[in-house]
Amino acid sequence: MRATWDDEAEVWVATSNDIEGLAVESDSMEKLQPKVMAAVADLLELNGIRLRSEPF
Repeated sequence: MRATWDDEAEVWVATSNDIEGLAVESDSMEKLQPKVMAAVADLLELNGIRLRSEPF
């Protein structure tokens, strides 16, 4: 995942080459993190990827 500042929009933008469709923005890094976590969870579910809930 990568977070970059967009000068024109004045927001942080998070994207990822590993998680198709991830593009989240926020006006601060503090607000960006929970948005990214929620988006990742949604995208993984939509793509049929389940995370293990039990330790290995």
